[in-house]
Amino acid sequence: MNALKTYAVNFEEAVAAIVNLGDEVTYVFEGDMGIGKSAMLKMVAAQLPDHVPCYFDCNTKDVADAFVPDISSAQTENVVRMVPNAEFGIQHGKPVILMIDEVGKAEGALLKALFATFHERSIGMTPLPEGSIVFATTNLGAENLGDLIPPHGLDRVTKVRLRKPTPTEWMEWGFNNDIHPTVLAWVKDNPQLFNSFDDVSSPEDNHYIYHPNVVRDGFVTPRGLERASKIIHKMDLIGETMTRSSLIGTLGSHGAGDLMAFVTLFNQIPSHDAILSSPTTAIVPTDAAAACMVVARALVKLEAKDVSKWMNYLVRLDKGAQVLFGLQAKAKTYKRQKAVVTNADFNKWALDNSYIFSADKR
Repeated sequence: MNALKTYAVNFEEAVAAIVNLGDEVTYVFEGDMGIGKSAMLKMVAAQLPDHVPCYFDCNTKDVADAFVPDISSAQTENVVRMVPNAEFGIQHGKPVILMIDEVGKAEGALLKALFATFHERSIGMTPLPEGSIVFATTNLGAENLGDLIPPHGLDRVTKVRLRKPTPTEWMEWGFNNDIHPTVLAWVKDNPQLFNSFDDVSSPEDNHYIYHPNVVRDGFVTPRGLERASKIIHKMDLIGETMTRSSLIGTLGSHGAGDLMAFVTLFNQIPSHDAILSSPTTAIVPTDAAAACMVVARALVKLEAKDVSKWMNYLVRLDKGAQVLFGLQAKAKTYKRQKAVVTNADFNKWALDNSYIFSADKR
């Protein structure tokens, strides 16, 4: 087992390391494509409001995009000084959070030029402002996407494996970001969607995900799931055929076919308004996936004024659906948590089902 994978970290752990060590240690976080590595800049910036977030994408740059000659210096000093790209943020005169994205795809001269940034916190001869933080991201070398840092570059950085989110972690994020209930239910029903290719012994063991040893017409990543949600949200406007075609182009034919089965099921469940209008008589799905969709939609849409009505309906669902709602509603990251957990009907239900929460360690 690869040691870096054995000790792979999640996003929260990665951000903590950047915030506390990023001014002294340059971390390079490598991980599967499409897991949201680029989002770390916003996460770090949220914890360091006095720093200026700066983004430098190596995938679209060459060495001339790092710094260029200042011709005026040659005229006044008989030397040529190099002027850094504004994307490095030096002009702000404040500490920066410099994220160097896709560093493994940097062309040779650019990568060598960045070595001083990694090790000395400077852009050529121009130092970054005191207290600046530098970190980088890249894809896994084994994905065969061209990500490679030579040994003398690795000696200037600390490489850490960033793992994929678990289905539960991604769903918690989805409840706060308007991910369509069908996508959330599909993820809950198919945890293998979040396998990495090196979790499976053969590509045939998981037809959904990217694998460097086979060519597929598409595959599932967290980034693709978010895009699939946006497509399904507009299905009424673009039609079923375009929706299905779009999902194939987003997730591949295998994933799209399975997800569309959930879309069909979603169209058969009672609407959120119907449930709130008549919680004691609204239709209760007997299919576990359909019940999960009802709960997922409620977690995305529920308002404080409707919690009691929803609780009257929830108790009619099977225990699995109730557990899903209870655990997610109490999660610290759930943006509607306060509205739910301060509701008397929810608290009565929670007391009656306290065994659920005693087993939960979040």
